[in-house]
Amino acid sequence: MAVKKVIRMGHPVLRQTAAPLTDEEILSPETKELVQDLLDTMAAEDGIGIAAPQIGISKQVALVGVPEDSERYPDANETPLYVVINPKIKFLDETPQGFWEGCLSVPGLRGYVERPSKIQVDFKNLDGKEQSLVLEDFDATVFQHELDHLFGVLYVDRIKDSKQLMYTEEFAEFHAEEEE
Repeated sequence: MAVKKVIRMGHPVLRQTAAPLTDEEILSPETKELVQDLLDTMAAEDGIGIAAPQIGISKQVALVGVPEDSERYPDANETPLYVVINPKIKFLDETPQGFWEGCLSVPGLRGYVERPSKIQVDFKNLDGKEQSLVLEDFDATVFQHELDHLFGVLYVDRIKDSKQLMYTEEFAEFHAEEEE
């Protein structure tokens, strides 16, 4: 298993709808290796989520998990690591909530994105078992952000006001208090 190169905005794989996995593919050694590569890469990049397209693999596999000591998101609540395969999202409360988002595939930038505040995600885990999560607040945003990667969407596509896209350093200097 290995840390993989994270591809950046402009790479065509990031704009494709990723292929769903069959039950046989989910249980394959190749998928277990892909998940380990994603985990290694996410840890190396200090991410809280990553999707297979971000390492150039157009498959519907994503990982989401907020460690207790996340440097990039110090105020986020710790969450377990989820392996999300072939997800379906239902919007339970479409009241918009906004967060400043960043992305491993759009390095050095932050943007303010509004998304539905409560969702349900139905998916299969690495054992091929059906799972369902109801998520709110920041957790709902993180899942929506990562799952967008499986459908060719980047967070910059969801920014309503281009004035709310900025470099990370300027965000830290002038806007980080807005997150508190």
